[in-house]
Amino acid sequence: MPLRISNQNARRLWLHSQALLTEPTGAFSQDDLLATIKGLGFVQLDTIRVVARAHDHILWSRNQNYREPMLGKALADHAHVFEHFTHDASVIPTEFYPYWQRQFQRMGKATSTGSWGTALPPKRERDRILKRVEDEGPLCSRDFPGAPKRKATWSRPPHKVVLDHFWYAGVLATSHRKGFTKFYDLAERVIPDEHRDFPHSDKAQINWLCTEALDRLGFGSEGTIQRFWEAANLAEVKSWTAVNKTLIPVEVETADGGYETAFAPANIEARLAELPSPSSRLRIVNPFDPVVRDRPRLAKLFGFDYRIEIFVPAAKRAFGYYVYPLLEGDRFVGRIEVVADRRAGKLLVKNLWGEPGVRASKTRTKKLDAELARLGRLVGAKEVEWNCPRPA
Repeated sequence: MPLRISNQNARRLWLHSQALLTEPTGAFSQDDLLATIKGLGFVQLDTIRVVARAHDHILWSRNQNYREPMLGKALADHAHVFEHFTHDASVIPTEFYPYWQRQFQRMGKATSTGSWGTALPPKRERDRILKRVEDEGPLCSRDFPGAPKRKATWSRPPHKVVLDHFWYAGVLATSHRKGFTKFYDLAERVIPDEHRDFPHSDKAQINWLCTEALDRLGFGSEGTIQRFWEAANLAEVKSWTAVNKTLIPVEVETADGGYETAFAPANIEARLAELPSPSSRLRIVNPFDPVVRDRPRLAKLFGFDYRIEIFVPAAKRAFGYYVYPLLEGDRFVGRIEVVADRRAGKLLVKNLWGEPGVRASKTRTKKLDAELARLGRLVGAKEVEWNCPRPA
């Protein structure tokens, strides 16, 4: 009979695997930053900065001593991470680079066909753009003629389509960023030589992707494993589970009391036995945090129905433009809409919602006050201003 994992243990194992179960305290060096990204597998990048950009917020959630310049240094000064595409644009530990070759091939092919292929200019123009990067070193989109002063949503001039195609294909890499502007250079000049030896077969890369995903998930269905990196397709993941004799079949209790079948790594029983008790801390979690990114997994484990509504017309939003989940211990207790006015040095709380059955209390409000103060320190906001009723 498959090993059964209670819902409480499933929630705690997932949070612990993603470094959100216990207190995020202590010093935080560049080495600690790299260890954190390795533990997560990757960190999603996003341009939106309502309070802090997603990647900075995600890393800060793992240790409150993280500060915004640290990730840029890891990329530009130390080459500890590289940028590429998982389910979205992300930073990935550079030591994973040899296992990312199939993703370069997949994405290179995807961006040379279909609508992407139609948008690509002729080969002569593509070669000319690549030659400029080769001769001049790191360049951004604005360094090419025809760059619009104000970019319309989703629109890209031809040179940007070319730069991104070569970036997806692994020919170019992100050398650094200024603000959030990406600078492209030849991958061979960005990625250290020791990570540019590619001895791994396609089969070995799939094995690595699936193994590493399941290790970070703690348990998961084939679909969940596939969605972690999105660097293999579902058929490839199913082929992997079919031949991998070390996997442990488990039944995971869902938030509604049902059970779902899944796979777990061989050390699952030891991991469950060693689970620490959760911190009572209340956390403001970023909408792109890996713990909430897989919405079906989030709903099944926590009974928390969450959507980000940045693309929903204002009149049709259930909550707000950019609303943060609130995690207390091992369950989600609410959501908050908060924005940073960096110039005024303030965090502005616009709305607060509790989940059904979650009671407002003095203790919970004090925890939220403490988290808002911590978040304020990340962005240089010394004051919290409530623009909605503060729970008493």
